[in-house]
Amino acid sequence: MQLQQAFIATAKKYSKRFAVYDQATERDLTYDKMLIASLILTKKLHAYHGNYIGIMIPTSAGCMLSIIAALMSGKTPVMINYSTGAAENCVYAQEKCSFKTIITSKKLMKKLNIEFVDGMIFIEDILTSVTTGDKIKAALRSKLPTGMLQISVHHGDEDENAVILFTSGSEKDPKAVQLTHKNLFHNITACTEVFKFSHEDIFLGNLPLFHVFGLTTNFWIPITVGAAIVTHANPLDYKKIVDSIKNYKITIMIGTPAFFYGYLKRSNDGDFSSVRIAVAGADKLTSQIREGYRKKHGIEILEGYGTTETSPVISVNLPEANKPGSIGKPIPRVQVKILDRETYEELPRGKEGKIVVKGDLVMKGYYGDLEETSLRIHNGWYDTGDMGVMDEDGFLWHRGRLRRFVKIGGEMVSLVKVEDTLNKYLPENVVCCVVDVPNPTKGADIVAAITTAEVDFKKIKKQMAKELTSIAVPKEFHVIEDIPMMGTGKVNFREVEQICRSYQANGKKTHS
Repeated sequence: MQLQQAFIATAKKYSKRFAVYDQATERDLTYDKMLIASLILTKKLHAYHGNYIGIMIPTSAGCMLSIIAALMSGKTPVMINYSTGAAENCVYAQEKCSFKTIITSKKLMKKLNIEFVDGMIFIEDILTSVTTGDKIKAALRSKLPTGMLQISVHHGDEDENAVILFTSGSEKDPKAVQLTHKNLFHNITACTEVFKFSHEDIFLGNLPLFHVFGLTTNFWIPITVGAAIVTHANPLDYKKIVDSIKNYKITIMIGTPAFFYGYLKRSNDGDFSSVRIAVAGADKLTSQIREGYRKKHGIEILEGYGTTETSPVISVNLPEANKPGSIGKPIPRVQVKILDRETYEELPRGKEGKIVVKGDLVMKGYYGDLEETSLRIHNGWYDTGDMGVMDEDGFLWHRGRLRRFVKIGGEMVSLVKVEDTLNKYLPENVVCCVVDVPNPTKGADIVAAITTAEVDFKKIKKQMAKELTSIAVPKEFHVIEDIPMMGTGKVNFREVEQICRSYQANGKKTHS
């Protein structure tokens, strides 16, 4: 079975239940209406040539229907990041995957002042072209028995691509990740199994669907189990999202630490009383955010771990098996090993090394990049590029990206560890990021970017020196009021590093 067949089965089973409460359009769609709309859109998408079709629409019913319809019409959706450099990302995706058509939104183009790219088709124009006849035919077709309807749309092998997604590009140029129906089904079934998701749940749909974290957890999981989704096009609409959690009695909150922090600051006691599961991923969850939710809402945020290439979830803490600070135990049907980063030999529990993963969650490969694929996948084992430790109880502890380790004076220093230490001595509302800049004698210096100068830098350095070696303590602090972020809520390390390097090169005042 493929994902579009699973949606049809769900839509037929829960036809009168609400599937999406779309905050952008203020429309509520039941599963039967979603099914009819997807069948209408499928017919429209058949007219466009090629096996791939770009989708650049904010999180909404329109985006979800476009994905479903693309699969029903036999096309693979290519999800495009609109949060930064949208036009450039469109051209990059078109050239990388050799396609032309991109479904997008006039409203999005206007709001973000996005430059038109050849091949763009507006969802508003597609909807305007829908006739009464189209609606009647789709409505009648939707009444077919489930099996007949599943066969009437595109159906193929589970190893077919279900989506093309691009890596964040926070450290290097984005790669086109091919995820199959089998890959996504693994995460859907395993996560549903451990968290016991059901049709009675109401999910917060706040994450962008151009990122695998949002695509799987905010869309495919709920739409497969028959749950409802309350969609918000902008995850930074903190107050509106808090109101939705309260008013819709949302039970499942999944997001990045940055977004969780925003919701915490704009919420009042009792706003999150309906939430039964809250999971954070894509970045390190700080102790301040974790404690903030415990004290204010009595909620334990469960931290998880994943990558675009693994659909994404690899491990996660559970209500009944939670070690705060860890990234949890591997989810069902996932194998994890820790390897020595130089010899590639498997390490015993308690030893730090590279995290490698095996299972149906691992991608097919990078589109058009056999060399990079072969570097990252060996005998089915995917090299995450992350460093970690597996403890005696089977919990994973993330130590940071291998690229976020820097050699200084012959010693390997974890930038993530430096950030964690720095965070402990900063006020709650101050954001920080640690990067390295070139040093002609030592190879590199560690510098920190923080969002305010209203702190005692000398005192902080002394406090950090008690926990870190001298070379790991930031040499300088650069004040960047708005630390660059990716649309997914991750820090844009490449941009922060460039800013810090330019500050140093231009002699801009820093705090030593």
